[in-house]
Amino acid sequence: MEPTLAVIGLNYRTSPVAVREQFWIAEPDRYDALHHLVRSEGIEEAIVLATCNRTEFILWANDVPAAANSVLRFLTQDYHLRLCDWSHFYRLMDDVALTHLFQVAAGLDSVVLGEPEISGQLREAGEQARNAGATGRFLDAVVQKALAISARVRAETALADSSLTFPYAAVELAIGVLGDLSGREVLLLGAGRMSELAAKRLRSAGATRLKVMNRTHAKGEELAQKLEAQAVSCDDRLTHLKTADIVVCSTSCPHSLISWEDARSIAQARHHKPLVIIDIAVPRNVDHRAGDIDGIYLFNLDSLEEVVKRDSKARRTATEAANKIVAEEVLGFRRRLLAERALPTIVALRQRLEELCQQEVDFLRKEFGPFTEDQDQVLSTLAAHITQRIAGSLARELREIPDRTDQDMLTVAVHRLFKLENTAPALEAGREN
Repeated sequence: MEPTLAVIGLNYRTSPVAVREQFWIAEPDRYDALHHLVRSEGIEEAIVLATCNRTEFILWANDVPAAANSVLRFLTQDYHLRLCDWSHFYRLMDDVALTHLFQVAAGLDSVVLGEPEISGQLREAGEQARNAGATGRFLDAVVQKALAISARVRAETALADSSLTFPYAAVELAIGVLGDLSGREVLLLGAGRMSELAAKRLRSAGATRLKVMNRTHAKGEELAQKLEAQAVSCDDRLTHLKTADIVVCSTSCPHSLISWEDARSIAQARHHKPLVIIDIAVPRNVDHRAGDIDGIYLFNLDSLEEVVKRDSKARRTATEAANKIVAEEVLGFRRRLLAERALPTIVALRQRLEELCQQEVDFLRKEFGPFTEDQDQVLSTLAAHITQRIAGSLARELREIPDRTDQDMLTVAVHRLFKLENTAPALEAGREN
């Protein structure tokens, strides 16, 4: 079976946040996952892309069913995958997988259309896999092409101009509970990019008192200075939670930072005055039961997704333009792959034609020679010209044929006609892929 691109994973379209957080792979664990996967059956190269909205295994697989089983065994062993969980996962191959990856990089497969963060996350995933020795020429090329497409989409469409972002959705949800945000106090748990964007949106909506709490205090202070906010200590977490009106949680902590008991204590201390908690972390930073407590309004990624699903004509137009770019790029990249795939046959064909023409020239020399130097040169030039014309014509057909199965059929025909060896693909493999 011939190697092919495959993507196995789950995302916000196929699973709720409760399922996504179960299979989210923490940064320190991704190297182990990569080392495990590239040693597994069916897999030649691997990238692990893990964000709050998706966990995907991007594979260059020499046997897709075997590769899928290897991923299944890995998730079962390390992440307690059950058979019912497998229904949340998708398995994409060939052009479908390529289209998916290009759409992901461009922000077309994100909750927030056009989000710029995903291209950076894909770049980091590719670099991590390369550092781990888990990628090679193929997946490196796919990632670089995906990033180039992302840049083109941002430059040529209005996809990234949408105001419907997670921070925008956070403001909408907060206003829905609290009304006017003027003078409200905001506590940021986490000092990452999403916290910064949310804080800026909330401030523009009227919130004036901003606090930043981060496990690494220096990083928290850095963001606080940038936002003209106050950096506060994690040791005083409950104190600041009791005075805040809006809490934005976006840390990478692998467990809950606000338990149900914490939330109940906070609500009681506030006399059940409304507190909006927006948890955009995976795994979630807040016990999901906290939303059942009177006065606690808990929203997670699924809640924000409902807000950003609102559509508009401008967004539809931008999406269509971006998808057109992706379709063009998939076609061009596929032709490049088919051209590479045809190269061994083209080389073998040229060598065979040169051999046949040389045999005919030698026969003519033997039967009708000896020839003058000029006549001999004419024969050699004619043989080379015939080789070039036939090989060039067939090479163009093999390179430019748009369908892989058609390329396989033509390749097999060329091999049979010219009796080439060792470079013909198996038609059965082509049909399976």
